[in-house]
Amino acid sequence: MINRLVKMEFAPDKVNSFRELFSRQQQLIRHFPGCLHLELWLHDATGHTFFTFSKWESEAALEAYRNSDLFKETWAATKVLFSAKPAAWTVTEAASL
Repeated sequence: MINRLVKMEFAPDKVNSFRELFSRQQQLIRHFPGCLHLELWLHDATGHTFFTFSKWESEAALEAYRNSDLFKETWAATKVLFSAKPAAWTVTEAASL
């Protein structure tokens, strides 16, 4: 299993558009083969920086999603709303308390 964290910063006037887009797509992403978990987080201090946290069965499952029409369509609609370059990391749990 792998964990994926993606940071996205939006123009303040584009936040509602992103929220609507995510609301429409979240169940499709969550039920994509290999996706085990999906969360959307907001950085409260800015109000326009979001993170997605997802869990995938494997790197291959994530790559299949990234090469899918669902990802391509969702990403194309999302990236036009950005105010800064997004960043993504594949992370592993170092400790759980």
